Amino acid sequence: MPPTPIEKLIDVMARLRDPEGGCPWDLEQSFETIAPYTIEEAYEVADAIASGHRGVLLEELGDLLFQVVYYAQMSREEGGFDFGDIAECVTSKMIRRHPHVFGDASVADAADQTRAWEEHKAAERSGKGAHGEGGPRTLAGVARALPALVRAEKLTRRAARVGFDWETTDQVFAKIEEELSETRAEIDSDGAPERLKDEVGDLLFAVANLARKLDVDPEAALRGTNDKFTARFAYIEERLDALGKTPAESDLAEMDRLWNAAKRAETGKAPPGGG
Repeated sequence: MPPTPIEKLIDVMARLRDPEGGCPWDLEQSFETIAPYTIEEAYEVADAIASGHRGVLLEELGDLLFQVVYYAQMSREEGGFDFGDIAECVTSKMIRRHPHVFGDASVADAADQTRAWEEHKAAERSGKGAHGEGGPRTLAGVARALPALVRAEKLTRRAARVGFDWETTDQVFAKIEEELSETRAEIDSDGAPERLKDEVGDLLFAVANLARKLDVDPEAALRGTNDKFTARFAYIEERLDALGKTPAESDLAEMDRLWNAAKRAETGKAPPGGG
């Protein structure tokens, strides 16, 4: 029987790490050096999904899968887990966390399942010893390596599940206004950079909390705004190019007019006079 695609991939990885004839670069890698590439590949998967191009997504998913195979090979070389162990681990976890599919439990809807999922995760964290003297820690297991906005949303969501949450969005707005006022005060007092960084961090955290309260993914929201900013600034540069100018040769007033024209163009409202 010919090898399966995953068996061929595992074999390719083993060849790359073979001390006799393997790839010098691959042989030098470790768990620590590969980790940044894994994060990068995950983001490239997200970009491929956003592009809507399934061929690109296929390729990026392959790159992400290769990261898993890489870790499995390095662990196997140490006498630890291998790819089969990884697959078995996640399979068991999915079965355990879906008793309404693989057992006798029942859930009413997706929201009910989300609550049940989090309960299973909390029980697993407790079993892993993620707790202090008083028992399981609510925020244990929220990875520090997550993007800051993602982690802020997850931290506040975890805290909310045990009752540590604002009752209304108006209260969150009040907190944002408070943090904004404190940031302004720090600026006015010519505060130290570290204190200013702390206040800006508090402000961003409060905004992430508002996004969570509104059921908006803050990372996706900011990513969309980044794309919008990029498109609008490209519009400014294109219009300036037509005038034989660069942004450095323009001024804020002119670029602001073009920015507003870009906004009107997005809504299908042609800017007056073509610009």
